[in-house]
Amino acid sequence: MAVYATAAAVLAGVESRRGSIKSLVYASSFQNVKQLYALVCETQRYSSVLDAVIASAGLLRAEKKLRPHLAKVLVYELLMGKGFKGGGGGRWKPLLDRHRARLKAELARLKVHRGVSKNEDLLQVESKPGPASQVPRFVRVNTLKSCPDDAVDYFKRQGFSYQGRASSLEDLRTLKGKCFLLDPLLPELLVFPAQTDLHDHPLYQAGHLILQDKASCLPATLLAPPPGSHVIDACAAPGNKTSHLAALLKNQGKIFAFDLDAGRLAAMATLLARAGVSCCELAERDFLAVSPSDQRYRQVQYILLDPSCSGSGMLTRRLEEPGADAPSKARLQALAGFQRRALCHALTFPSLQRLVYSTCSLCQEENEDVVRDALQQNPGTFRLVPVLPSWPHRGLSTFPGAEHCLRASPETTLTGGFFVAVFERAEVPSSVSPAEALAPDPAPGAAPRKKRRRRAAVPGTPPLEEQEGKR
Repeated sequence: MAVYATAAAVLAGVESRRGSIKSLVYASSFQNVKQLYALVCETQRYSSVLDAVIASAGLLRAEKKLRPHLAKVLVYELLMGKGFKGGGGGRWKPLLDRHRARLKAELARLKVHRGVSKNEDLLQVESKPGPASQVPRFVRVNTLKSCPDDAVDYFKRQGFSYQGRASSLEDLRTLKGKCFLLDPLLPELLVFPAQTDLHDHPLYQAGHLILQDKASCLPATLLAPPPGSHVIDACAAPGNKTSHLAALLKNQGKIFAFDLDAGRLAAMATLLARAGVSCCELAERDFLAVSPSDQRYRQVQYILLDPSCSGSGMLTRRLEEPGADAPSKARLQALAGFQRRALCHALTFPSLQRLVYSTCSLCQEENEDVVRDALQQNPGTFRLVPVLPSWPHRGLSTFPGAEHCLRASPETTLTGGFFVAVFERAEVPSSVSPAEALAPDPAPGAAPRKKRRRRAAVPGTPPLEEQEGKR
């Protein structure tokens, strides 16, 4: 099957640092992105175990035409995956069948040597877990199709033990076995122990659950567009944040989602369809080429900008490439230049009231520096909103107000590495009359009024009028 050869190519690309698993999977021409991504991730997770089994069995010596990365993928599938069920494996199945007994024997011998009985236990013995490997499995309940209470009940019927709402990070850190919690901050987020695999869970397959890191849930949560709003998701693929926006909108209103990569957009369309999203308009287009004066976007008051970045905070990269070199200065400068242009372009949309800028980068050049430059280029027009005062990890103190930004990391927040800044218009757009700015809230489903909304973005954030009084 093409999936094995493609998975081997992705693994080779990760090893030679041509990109992360996610970027290389989406760059491939393989249609079933989810299947490919899961196979590569699991093969990589067991990489050193597979290397030991393959070496002990002498597989590469016996099959000289079999390349190492392909051998690793095939042996994973034979010993720990689906085992070429249903005739899968094509010409590789007969080859692996010739070595099946020896490979299984070497895996059993390795377990005896390490004093474990399960494949999963080999990973725990193999190395000391770092912060990235201990990040819990966060699962967002898709409120377009379900609700947290129903999801909790479903898992309880499957034998999981529900521990209620977490009260601290320590509650999340100590999760084990078949226990799960409700996140203390985000009411639609369930938390399971690290390494919990739910890719084959029926609720995930049906779009009732979205496997999404907590930090990745912050941008849409903090943008907080009310139902009926018009929203731009500027660099949308792969679509988790877009589906989250649609859930917040309750499919009422409009999301204009842009991305340049046709393959990523196709995968995103599948994800959104499974999630029941009906308010999104996808476009294979460069956001920088979208005109703010286009009449289609005249009602856009909310923009989510999560542009391409170095990905230095991604958990998959930390687990795939421990100790990997930091992005080069030249690459950071190029990325920051694009991010700065995209952010400043977004701030020119005439009806814009609120914008969230986010990256999965740890680098100051892509985060605080970009935000500072955008504020300097729009003096007095936009300001940073202080959000989530209890969040423990703030922006680097590189300019006044940077503490309003949020940072996230496995060490401090038990999430992937992330950065979020929330911009709010500090003045009424010239295109909006004073009467429009002071008009009452529209009826549900109607176009939103063009004034700053006087409400908290998320639980734990003071109302905007109170924030103004503190400045």
